[in-house]
Amino acid sequence: MDVKKIAVQTAMRYRTWDPYEIADARGIQIIYAPLKSILGYYTKYKRVQCIILNDGLPLPLQRFVCAHELGHSICHANLNTQWLRQNTLVSTDRIEREASTFAVELLLPDSLILDNPGCPLHCLCAIAGIPTRLMSLKTF
Repeated sequence: MDVKKIAVQTAMRYRTWDPYEIADARGIQIIYAPLKSILGYYTKYKRVQCIILNDGLPLPLQRFVCAHELGHSICHANLNTQWLRQNTLVSTDRIEREASTFAVELLLPDSLILDNPGCPLHCLCAIAGIPTRLMSLKTF
């Protein structure tokens, strides 16, 4: 599965790189809840897709988690994924890695790197809300 290609095609189809706008256009409900240590999760029940986000997260991380869960909804639409926890962001599990790769590619498109040639990748990740430890998922 070429996750980068899926992320780029998704952004082109919906004419935005914003995960909230894409979720809205796809009819995915976003619900905010106090999830304690859980960052968020994706679920589908009777054709209703939902992204549940921890309402206590800083906005940049919340945006990344939204993009990650959107990746699940697009790449793994019929799977109810395990809850994304702080310590599983860098999971070696294929499904979690694909969702994180989708999020990184959506939030850090190649054009952002090209438009900022002198800016280190870790700085661009910080601007885009991508946890630094996941920047290795970016292909360019």
